[in-house]
Amino acid sequence: MIKVLHNNRCTKSRNALKLLDEAKLDYEIVSYLDGMLSEKELRDIIDKLGIKPETIVRKSEAIFKENFKGKTLSDEEWIKSMLEYPKLIERPIIYDDTRAVIGRPTENINVFIK
Repeated sequence: MIKVLHNNRCTKSRNALKLLDEAKLDYEIVSYLDGMLSEKELRDIIDKLGIKPETIVRKSEAIFKENFKGKTLSDEEWIKSMLEYPKLIERPIIYDDTRAVIGRPTENINVFIK
């Protein structure tokens, strides 16, 4: 099953759902802003993306600027911080049992769909 880290207030995130709908794919929305993302699932997504945790931190968020700007955190600290402040997590992220993509730019979603 495809899952989507989705924020309904985000245009890119809404566009991701539209692309999945147009492709007639079933998916599940993960309400990560409501604390519905477990540490295990976040780690799994990061592993599937093949990136360092800091890569999916939204540095434009006020929470980042107020609490983390100019600081050097370990991978573990970034994961804990994203779980504490889920707004820090980039969106949308589309993933399934074997792979994941960040939906920015939107073309990444097309690659995932194919």
